[in-house]
Amino acid sequence: MKFKNSYKLISVYTNYWRPGINLFKTIIDNLENKLYDGDIVILSEKALSIALGRIIDEKNVKPSLLAKFLARIWMRIVWGYFLSIICFLKKKNILRLRFYPIEYGACHKQVALSYVGFLESLRHFSEGGIDASNLPYTYVSLPLSNPNELANKIKEEIFKAIGKNVGVIIIDGDSTFNFKNFYLSPRKTKIKNLKYFTGFFSFIIGRFFKLEKHATPLAISNVNLDFYTIIKIIDKANKLMGHGAGETVWDMAKKFKVKTYEITWEMLEKVKHKPIIICRFEKNNLFLKK
Repeated sequence: MKFKNSYKLISVYTNYWRPGINLFKTIIDNLENKLYDGDIVILSEKALSIALGRIIDEKNVKPSLLAKFLARIWMRIVWGYFLSIICFLKKKNILRLRFYPIEYGACHKQVALSYVGFLESLRHFSEGGIDASNLPYTYVSLPLSNPNELANKIKEEIFKAIGKNVGVIIIDGDSTFNFKNFYLSPRKTKIKNLKYFTGFFSFIIGRFFKLEKHATPLAISNVNLDFYTIIKIIDKANKLMGHGAGETVWDMAKKFKVKTYEITWEMLEKVKHKPIIICRFEKNNLFLKK
């Protein structure tokens, strides 16, 4: 059933979340006096991962022969001249693949091999949720280990601190593709509506057949809406969140006029960030789980 009730999305601007902050206190401080019962709090996985310290400095990684092959041959040639074409990538991304940095790229591929496995490492970017955007130097963020548990915990902490009964959704901007009621996810999740066929094959299939693409819900807590409505809401929320300092490391480097590995924490802190979006319904108390 498609949802017909009206709702609005409210952006919550925050400081940049560095690793090691008190995550729950930070979320509550930014939401205090902003929530109603029945609201849905939508959070960026990337911001949560960084705050929880799920990051790794790739300059300290020693790449294997396989990682070097992936950087030099797979990325530059297979992706740069073949897969990028059948996936209809933008020209600027095709050029980035053809000139993929071999040394740093090999370290990045080694991280992907170590943390998300071989098939996920075949993705061109965002391998299994690993992401370098909005991080300084040669850091990358790792996917959350248990987003469902974290979403439930955030919901409970909000209720204890603010006294508001809310829903919580954690999202990733990486594309879920759909054809009618079939949703093909780039990530393995516990959400029954999402089908997982590895991020690599999901991306190839989705792009080749030009399927409709959406942001990806990683965890849904205390929300009683049909999946179609959830997808539409998080699509809009993901656009509102924006890309912070840049969608990719190349975009960040261009913005700050430095090399990709010269971006600092201080540079990132100068940019406005919106890791939280509040979704509020006209009849907001009807859509939480009983």
